Amino acid sequence: MRELTLTRDNALIDPSLQIWGWEIPLYLFLGGLVAGMMIISGYFVFKGRHKEVSCSCVALPLLGIVLLSIGMLALFLDLDHKLYAWRMYTTFQVASPMSWGAWILILVYPALLAGMLVRLPAFLTARLPWLKTYSAKLTASEGATRTVGVVNMLLGAMLGIYTGILLSAFGARPLWNSPVLGLLFLISGLSTAAAFVHLVSRDRHESMMLAKADNGFLAAELALLTLFLIGMVSSTRVHSEAAQLILTGSFAPVFWVFVVGLGILIPLFVQTLAMRGRIAHTPVAPMLVIAGGLILRFVIVYAGQVSHWTKTALTK
Repeated sequence: MRELTLTRDNALIDPSLQIWGWEIPLYLFLGGLVAGMMIISGYFVFKGRHKEVSCSCVALPLLGIVLLSIGMLALFLDLDHKLYAWRMYTTFQVASPMSWGAWILILVYPALLAGMLVRLPAFLTARLPWLKTYSAKLTASEGATRTVGVVNMLLGAMLGIYTGILLSAFGARPLWNSPVLGLLFLISGLSTAAAFVHLVSRDRHESMMLAKADNGFLAAELALLTLFLIGMVSSTRVHSEAAQLILTGSFAPVFWVFVVGLGILIPLFVQTLAMRGRIAHTPVAPMLVIAGGLILRFVIVYAGQVSHWTKTALTK
């Protein structure tokens, strides 16, 4: 029988199992952020806001390509057999979340490129003037433009949910065994993307609109976190013990202070006051939201790896 190590949280670790480092949490964070960007920019394109020069949908698709590529690089660095990664695209396994994710990521790139063509950034038209021809053909049809917006929203939602389902498919880790995780990561990605647009947008109306939307996303994220933890605590003994890792265990200080407190409650409070005109808008709140979204992934990934089903092995 494998030797199991008991931690101070009374959780078991199998030393033979690989422990993920920073690459997977970063990949999940960037994937969720890009998913949120796709939904936001797709919505703006669908509503026709791409016709306004100050619309963030001009920059978000290209930025999404860059950030997603960084996330894919982080994922690639985590692979043990890097030379065989291409084999993921020689088949499609309906029951495999990894297979779904691989193909979703492939579809996301052309969707982002199409979103970029809807309204090309000025520096691209200056350096690559031939892109204007394709952009003109695409924007000549309002139906085609709106379709690009819808496709970006749909693929963004699929990408955001996939980042959570990727973890929940690992049955050996009870902390990840929750149907809420996919929706939680999607809403968290939307929240971080809304916070980012609110932070960098040059359009005051758009910035205010995203701040208000982010308040809704933060409230939804807090509700989903509550449902996630209630579901864990009220489930089997193994799930309840896994939840204690972030409720009262070694991950609790980071979770309560940086994820819940600084990442959700304080930005929600500050942005609510700003929306009511009580205080001036500050970049601190959206920056805290973005940092909280990143730390959430690290907490869930790391705590999930510590959680284990084999606690009963000690009693046998």
